[in-house]
Amino acid sequence: MVKSLVEMAAEIVKAQCTSTSMSVDDVGASLQNTFNVLQTLQANETAAEGTAEGDLQGKKEIQITPEKSIQKNQIICLECGESFKMLSPKHLRDHGLTGREYRKKHGFSLRQPLCAKSLSERRKKAGKERGVPENLLKAIAARKKKGKTAKSIAKKSK
Repeated sequence: MVKSLVEMAAEIVKAQCTSTSMSVDDVGASLQNTFNVLQTLQANETAAEGTAEGDLQGKKEIQITPEKSIQKNQIICLECGESFKMLSPKHLRDHGLTGREYRKKHGFSLRQPLCAKSLSERRKKAGKERGVPENLLKAIAARKKKGKTAKSIAKKSK
């Protein structure tokens, strides 16, 4: 059975009276103050529950533009408003999206990294320092060679 605020306030003041000596006026004032505090707490709790329900339903409005969501040290998810160093596939899956779908939905280029600018720059720098691997160079050369032979065949057939 749920207790009313008056009953709760009475129990609190009763416990207070047993530990300290209080006059009748003190008991009345304490009861009134306790009741007011409990009312305020209940109102705050009700307001918090209403806000939480709104968030759970996905009604939370994100007040940032896609261009400004990618910042120097963070990226802000335009779905939930949380900030990260990188939007991982796992996080996007929680929103029912892939990286490609997220980019299309919010108007990003399909080549746009979904991470903070500083992280993207660090990765770019590390890649340049490592250079192009030999296997990749061979694959590029093979494609060029294959493309040239296809072009030369096409020219000969004309």
